[in-house]
Formats: sequence, structure tokens, C-alpha cells
Amino acid sequence: MHTDPIADLLTRIRNAIKAHHEVVRIPYSRLKENIVIIMKNYKFIDGYQVNEESKFRELVVMLKEGTKDLTFKRVSKPGQRIYIKKEDLKPVKRGLGISIISTSKGLMTNSEANKQKLGGELICQIY
Repeated sequence: MHTDPIADLLTRIRNAIKAHHEVVRIPYSRLKENIVIIMKNYKFIDGYQVNEESKFRELVVMLKEGTKDLTFKRVSKPGQRIYIKKEDLKPVKRGLGISIISTSKGLMTNSEANKQKLGGELICQIY
């Protein structure tokens, strides 16, 4: 059985928001940390820390208080990768949301990729 760590990250955050938790703990990976950094920069979450005190490293994500209508959509999956050209980059929900794209220069949002004229794998959408 194969697992999808990015879908697991998004699901844990979605479930914690619906359960009105303040903090959610997620197993660490550099890719997940980069996604959480983008979410923090766009103020979808309050912050995060990397906890190295336990047996395995983990991300501790601090959720915003009062957030309830946040939607996470996993686009590219391990069984079906979705790639997007620079010409096809469009705003998400008329600019209210973001797409996270894995490019040759790292993870970035659709607006950053559009400015740098880069395409790549469409990881997820948050709105």
C-alpha cells in the first residue's frame, strides 16, 4: 500500500480546523515544511515549528483562530501527476486562493510561477 504524504498533510490540517484544534502535529518532511511555509506566508495558518525532541521529527502547525471555510484540494496525485504550462496558470477563486506548484526552482504559488514564467507539477489548491 502506498501513501500520499501531501494528501495526509492537507487532511490532517483540514480535520484539525473542523475539530477547532489550535495545533496539529504532522510527521516531518522537507516538502511538507515548504508547503507549510507557503501557507504561513499567505496567512492560511498562524505559524509552525519543527519539533526535534521526539523520536521522529514532526511539524507542529499552529492554526488560525476562527478559520472554518478553508478548502484544500489535492490535484496531482502519485497515481496521476498533473503538470501545467506557464500559459495555463490561472488565479484560484478569482485570486482569493492559491495553487502550489513544484517548479524547477522549488515550490511556489501560481502567482510567483507566473511572474517567473515557469510551469510545473500542480501539487494542490488552497482557497
